[in-house]
Amino acid sequence: MTKSSPPCTTRAFTLIEVAVVIATITILAALLIPSLNSALERARATSDLNNLRQIAVLTQTYLNDKDGILPVMSALPGLGTTASPVIYPKYVATKKIFQSPFDKRAPAETDSAPVSYGINANMYTLIGGNTAKVVSPSSTILMAPNYNGDPGVATHWTSLAAAAPFVQNLTPGGPGMTKGPQRNGAQINVLFCDLHAATIIFGPASIPGSFQDTGPDVLGKKLWDPTQ
Repeated sequence: MTKSSPPCTTRAFTLIEVAVVIATITILAALLIPSLNSALERARATSDLNNLRQIAVLTQTYLNDKDGILPVMSALPGLGTTASPVIYPKYVATKKIFQSPFDKRAPAETDSAPVSYGINANMYTLIGGNTAKVVSPSSTILMAPNYNGDPGVATHWTSLAAAAPFVQNLTPGGPGMTKGPQRNGAQINVLFCDLHAATIIFGPASIPGSFQDTGPDVLGKKLWDPTQ
């Protein structure tokens, strides 16, 4: 007579075991999320710097054709309109390059496309947009992210490609900009007049050579004043 095998039984997890697994996952997530956020910010900072480097190439090509004269200030930063193109679309096929990865507005290819970068206003008010008159090209800011307040808030970025009313370009020292886009507000990427892009300290203005320094010290003058 053949004996039947005992029925198979499946052992269930106890409440304590489930709680231990959940606690372990929570701890791991708490450890990994800051690292992930840090990696994402570094990626955005790198992409932002690459945008400025690509804009530098476009700007150089434009300046070669325009005898070193910058695009008009009302077309931020030299984009023009669909009817009256400046840098776009003759020198670049997309407007997305002019939007920083820190700018969370929806991208577009229209005249109202978001633009995250502005040209140092002193380049127009002091030297009429003539880059040949810049005394210290490697030390003078040409372009940088342009917003009002906290770059983490989408509505604080207001510049558009070429839709009225035009937003003024980058005011020296960035008044109204309360923090930088990266490293907890401590850093910002900029493009200098010799067309090299770099990361510098955002502020405060009391730090010589920081983004917000417009004081009488030599570094402050060189950063924003093309005649110094």
